Amino acid sequence: MSKRVFLIVLDSFGIGEMPDAENYGDKGSDTLGSVFKSPEFNMPNMKKLGLFNIEGVSCGKPVENPLSAVARMSELSKGKDTTVGHWELAGLVSQYPMPTYPDGFPEEIIQKFSEATGRRVLCNKPYSGTVVIEEYGKRHMESGDLIVYTSADSVFQIAAHEEIVPPEKLYEYCKIARNILQGEHGVGRVIARPFVGEPGYFTRTTNRKDFSLEPTGETMLDRLSAKGMDVIAVGKIHDIFAGRGITEKVYSKTNKEGMDRTMELVKKDFKGLCFVNLVEFDSMYGHRNDVDGYAKALWEFDVWLGDFLPELKEEDMLIIAADHGCDPATESTDHSREYVPFIAYGKNIKPVNYGTVKGFNFVAEKVCDYLDKQTY
Repeated sequence: MSKRVFLIVLDSFGIGEMPDAENYGDKGSDTLGSVFKSPEFNMPNMKKLGLFNIEGVSCGKPVENPLSAVARMSELSKGKDTTVGHWELAGLVSQYPMPTYPDGFPEEIIQKFSEATGRRVLCNKPYSGTVVIEEYGKRHMESGDLIVYTSADSVFQIAAHEEIVPPEKLYEYCKIARNILQGEHGVGRVIARPFVGEPGYFTRTTNRKDFSLEPTGETMLDRLSAKGMDVIAVGKIHDIFAGRGITEKVYSKTNKEGMDRTMELVKKDFKGLCFVNLVEFDSMYGHRNDVDGYAKALWEFDVWLGDFLPELKEEDMLIIAADHGCDPATESTDHSREYVPFIAYGKNIKPVNYGTVKGFNFVAEKVCDYLDKQTY
């Protein structure tokens, strides 16, 4: 029987501030602690696996005999964004922070982008993604100018109304930006942010697409696929790694789609890794400071998990982790510098508590050790 690992990233599910959180403006952040207080929070299956047995988790009650191996992972990379978080989960520690633009992008970058696309730029400041379309959407529709904005993360985001700039054309503009933003200005992601509606009633669509910087070193995806193993990417994993080391891409834009596709994959034969990102914890709830929505989404995942666990085969391992925090109860709408959980379950996995471990790359070590001791 082939060994398989299902690595599921609950995007932004941090479990408490790291010691250097203050340096990132995140002192006091605790995503799990905040959503735990919501009346919508209910995660009995995660509790059985050992969520509340993780070192440093102060909410919830630990169980006497957790079913999983657990740990609290601290981030070694300089940053708190999706790209460096996922890269580190895959074994690549980023020694230097990716560039951020608290005052907007330099004029030279904007000029190159405008010349290459033939469109002028609106905004060019850090902004909330929902607020920026409220404030600039009408002008964009009237002028055809592109809404360019950033955040506390290393991102160049382009928002455009789908009737003014169809998604495929917006993706072309993102590829242009990606080619410009290299070297000194090599942001982690260029993100297409399509929206629809009328002034006062704009909403973002699910046609978002990320154009990531290619990993700066070797990852477990490269090594596993080079060994002839399957590396199946569900959700935005393919985009985060710029497709590198991935043997199969599976479409999903919502948590439900991601969970549905993963349930289908657990019933198929493959050998290697199924790497899943469930994005809406971050995009729909963390960034929008929606505590109850975040808690309800976690409950929906937990219900799904109860159906998923019995489908795992004798040689399967499930790992549940996160890439950063995004505390919906703080004033900030940005990611937060937090510890993240490591929960590993399987019939052959000994339920031990590793305490606090240094590096999200603990995940890559465990995955590769399980699949092939010579791989990592």
